[in-house]
Amino acid sequence: MITEFAFAGLGLIILLLAGDLLVKGAVNLSLRLGIPALIVSLTVVAFGTSAPELLISIKAVLDGVPGLALGNVIGSNTANVLLILGIPAMIFGLSAGSDTRRSFIFMMLGSALFVGLGFLGPYRWWGGLILLGALALILFDSARAVMAHRAAADAAAGQDDDLPDEADPDMPWWKIIGFLALGLIGLPVGADLLVDSSVTIAQAFGVSDTVIGLTLVAVGTSLPELATTVMAALRRHADVALGNVIGSNMFNLLGIIGVASLVGQIPVDPALLRFDVWVMLAASAVLAPFVFLRWGMGRVVGVIFTALYVAYILMVLA
Repeated sequence: MITEFAFAGLGLIILLLAGDLLVKGAVNLSLRLGIPALIVSLTVVAFGTSAPELLISIKAVLDGVPGLALGNVIGSNTANVLLILGIPAMIFGLSAGSDTRRSFIFMMLGSALFVGLGFLGPYRWWGGLILLGALALILFDSARAVMAHRAAADAAAGQDDDLPDEADPDMPWWKIIGFLALGLIGLPVGADLLVDSSVTIAQAFGVSDTVIGLTLVAVGTSLPELATTVMAALRRHADVALGNVIGSNMFNLLGIIGVASLVGQIPVDPALLRFDVWVMLAASAVLAPFVFLRWGMGRVVGVIFTALYVAYILMVLA
């Protein structure tokens, strides 16, 4: 069993490193091809940082353990709010950031669509197309809104100052290709290790693959968001922290389950509909006063969020 935990940890590390390499390679390739940094940020970076969750979900569906895929997405969204915002708020405190009301509304609508499709039965190909269509509309609206804002704020046409952090104008072609190759090779290898070992651990402890997805895999694949949010809190960029969580949650529900549903049917565990999806929705909704009233997240809020997440995990494991 120690070996299986070691393989799970190794798989997670490979996933995180491969996802980071893929994002760096894709961002710099896109910019070299003349794609604006704004479009890269909204698409390549967003999809790239969700690559570990996406590969795990596809692998889980193909291996006949779709509950792990669904549990991973639901558990990751809950962890993103309560844990990924709770820990940095508890340590540093998060002041009110910029306006994220539009993104928050989209996230809640996407969450409602996801849950509604779950109550209709298994996620099938047509449900996946609906989820992906909703994501495409959100991305289009976001791109249009940001472009309009920039046009009004800056008359310097064609200037693209907001390069993603991963962008390096001097990166040579061989390094770009190397990053892409390592990322594309590492992601499926890491997904294989993590999914296979997680299923073995679940069977050994007599818990379902859904529970493993809600806990072990969900927390593991949320580590990139945790690192991003901690750095944003350290630099007092609350808008980045909150925006990162909202954007990640939208991609998890609409993009990952949307793609995974096209690969194979995803049955819905009734226990998820009775409890876990409502926890996810409640965790998302609790952000409303911080978004609309611009409340800051002090250390007390961070402690409450983190304690609620620990309590949730204990209930799931019980």
